[in-house]
Amino acid sequence: MFKDSFKYYKKRDPLPDLIDVIDFDRPDITKVKRIKAGFTDDSYEKKFGLKCLEDWKIYELLNIPGLIFIQNPFTASGQRYWIIKCLKDYSRKPNKLNLDAHDILKNDEAWWNVCFQSNDKSRAESLLPKLRWATLGYHHNWDTKVYSECFKTPMPTELAELTQFLAQVLNFSQFRAEAAIVNYYRMNSTLAGHTDCSEPNVEAPLFSISFGQTAIFLIGGLSQEDPADALFLRSGDIVVMADKSRLRYHGVPKILSSHSIPWDKNETEYIKNCAWNENDWKHAKKYISEARININVRQVLKASQLTL
Repeated sequence: MFKDSFKYYKKRDPLPDLIDVIDFDRPDITKVKRIKAGFTDDSYEKKFGLKCLEDWKIYELLNIPGLIFIQNPFTASGQRYWIIKCLKDYSRKPNKLNLDAHDILKNDEAWWNVCFQSNDKSRAESLLPKLRWATLGYHHNWDTKVYSECFKTPMPTELAELTQFLAQVLNFSQFRAEAAIVNYYRMNSTLAGHTDCSEPNVEAPLFSISFGQTAIFLIGGLSQEDPADALFLRSGDIVVMADKSRLRYHGVPKILSSHSIPWDKNETEYIKNCAWNENDWKHAKKYISEARININVRQVLKASQLTL
């Protein structure tokens, strides 16, 4: 059952045996199948810090139709670009943060500025791990689980274009990126089992992009009583929940230290396409060495809707 598997992988003493976790570094052909990407223009790949499409490895789980896994399609430079975006840009207004409810940030303060550009080292160290989520576009209401036209800010253009490009590659040509949640995980963080069913449009795919330390991602069925599969999600990996997988229970019971650091990989094969600032990267690199960032992007409106 999902809840039993979640409890098993969450435990710390003793640590769980990870032998049954699906590892796309060594894909089991009895559990997954390779799928081909749709044709696309490689100029778009370069725009988003992605490797050449011909080098992508895309899989679908055989027992969970619609659950698609793209193994790290980002260049090292692309990873650095998106990590900085999440930390520096998506953590500031007009986006909504978990910090807002507690008036931790004063007036127009930005979390990034306090943590990495302030002279108050004590406050910076205290504030750094308190950022847990940011919402973009249509803001997810954690209390009512209902989206509203009154609780909405513009989606970041580059994030909308990235996910719409991914949708095009996977032949989801009608996808529109209208809302996102960026989760900031510390090494002891978890994400409880849940379904993403707040959107009026639950037929559109959900895109989940990971950076930083490795997660165990657990996905079950339509009930917490159904069995679950566990997958390793490493930096740069993308999970797409489409079709019948869209409303399955899923969660993150554990964060593991990564055995590799693809964001620092030597890039002799790929052109560096996404600009980033070296000083910003110095701060972001330290943060991501003991954290995980996940961006999940979804379509809110049905195809025929212009507003809620």
